[in-house]
Amino acid sequence: MKIEFELIQEDEGSSFRLIHERIPAENYSWQYHYHPECELVCVLAGNGTRQVGNHAGSYDNGDLVLMGPELPHSGFGLNTHGMIEQVVVQFKKEVFADPLLQRPEMKQIALMLDRAKYGISFGAEVKEQAKKRLVRLLKLPPFERFMEILGILQLLAASDDYSLLNNQVTLPNTIRKVHVRLQNIFNYVEQNYQEEIDIRKVAEIAHLTVPAFCNYFKKIMNITFTDFINQYRIEQACILLQQEKSIGEVCFECGFNNVPYFNKVFKSITKKTPSEFKKTAGSYSYRALAV
Repeated sequence: MKIEFELIQEDEGSSFRLIHERIPAENYSWQYHYHPECELVCVLAGNGTRQVGNHAGSYDNGDLVLMGPELPHSGFGLNTHGMIEQVVVQFKKEVFADPLLQRPEMKQIALMLDRAKYGISFGAEVKEQAKKRLVRLLKLPPFERFMEILGILQLLAASDDYSLLNNQVTLPNTIRKVHVRLQNIFNYVEQNYQEEIDIRKVAEIAHLTVPAFCNYFKKIMNITFTDFINQYRIEQACILLQQEKSIGEVCFECGFNNVPYFNKVFKSITKKTPSEFKKTAGSYSYRALAV
């Protein structure tokens, strides 16, 4: 089975990526993928199928699963019907750096994050408690959201109503190698997206020729490097448009050379114009880089 890499960016002013989705089942993406972040998925209601690592199983009346870094998994919308609604929290394990995890108050969370490499499925009672708090996250500002996420993790860590989805997890060597190379590429893009990106420099970072790099990137990411750059810039634009910035300011701050082209790319990716996005930004969730 092909495993896609997903690039995740934290929300503006936050250590986490918080996603709220409500989409028809037929439009749901369930590709098998991985990323270096931990992920907590809460399907609010309904039945479906998901795969986490080597475990394939079904859920009833919603689902709550915590997955560790680079644990391959599918979306949770396979074999569902009607609307799928879920809240997803993604974060780097480094958010809770070793000095913090070594505090006695963090002992249970530290142990749970270590277990998360197997995938953890939580039972009905704790799922209902966590679900209410996860929904409440959507209306909180960054600091209060951070504290509430910490509280949710403690709620889950203190519960014995859970099961591990895998007995062992063997991370394929191909994932390790790909992750290192891609991370170097992503770091360069993150630091330079506001300027013109020199593909020769990026190929050099990947230790490949330009043609080899283009083929490699398309094969791994299922997208051309040029399209990836555009998606990354539009992701940044979506963040900036939620601030008090004009469309022209956002255009040039995100590395585009002219507003008409920016508008064209923005609409092709988000299906909205920048003006339409600004009007609905408070309730609009966009995941440009889930490729």
